[in-house]
Amino acid sequence: MTHVESAHLVELALRNATPTDADAEALRHVEQCDRCRDELRMLTRVVAAARTAQLVDLPTAPPDRVWQRISRDVSGAPDTPRPPAPAPAPGRRLLLALLALAAATGIAVAHRYLHERAELVRRGVVRQGRETRPSAFWRS
Repeated sequence: MTHVESAHLVELALRNATPTDADAEALRHVEQCDRCRDELRMLTRVVAAARTAQLVDLPTAPPDRVWQRISRDVSGAPDTPRPPAPAPAPGRRLLLALLALAAATGIAVAHRYLHERAELVRRGVVRQGRETRPSAFWRS
């Protein structure tokens, strides 16, 4: 037995159109089928509740942005571009600049240390990670 399609049950619950032979056949099936009967009954209750609902039944009126979004989604209009993110506050910019400077300084110090160490390894002063005398890096 094939069940009545959900879309057809919705149409039957809405009762917007003049009944057709297909509707009569679907209603005969609904009389025999518990599943379709329960779905039609539930849809009919939803339609009745929606038709009798009033604005005062809502906890609060939806904000304008909700209606604008619904209107945009229904019309298929593309999303409006979002405004660019605000620039960081001056204090935050200063902090970011100081962090960048500290990172650059750390990289420069590490580069110099590694360069000096490589030179000591090349001259044979350092072997296997051990120095035989203090590094020239720390004396400068």
